[in-house]
Amino acid sequence: QVDLMESGGGSVQAGGSLNLSCTAAPDTYRGNCLNWFRQAAGKERERVASIDAAGGKTYYIDSVKGRFTISRDASKNTVFLRMNSLKPDDTAMYYCAVLQGHCLDWIRRAASIVDEFGYWGQGIQVTVSS
Repeated sequence: QVDLMESGGGSVQAGGSLNLSCTAAPDTYRGNCLNWFRQAAGKERERVASIDAAGGKTYYIDSVKGRFTISRDASKNTVFLRMNSLKPDDTAMYYCAVLQGHCLDWIRRAASIVDEFGYWGQGIQVTVSS
């Protein structure tokens, strides 16, 4: 059993900011690809941002570049997502996910790849009102 403990999220008005965090067990965190996905109502789950736990290289989808920042703290086995300039379109359930190995191997794959090769957090709601 893998525990990914998420926290943060909530409700904010458009233009506001929120922080998400996700803490993993040390063996789950170490050397792996740390991710944030999101799923809006009626839509498919999509990758938002990824970071290599080891090297710190980051990847973002175009719609969040310049607004979201993914980071990690190895001493706490934690990955963060700082979300600025939030828009109503950012409203979704956000999921932390860990995939084995380097992010470059996974960033072009569908979210379902986590079911086979990784682990999901329980999800946390982010709501942005206009």
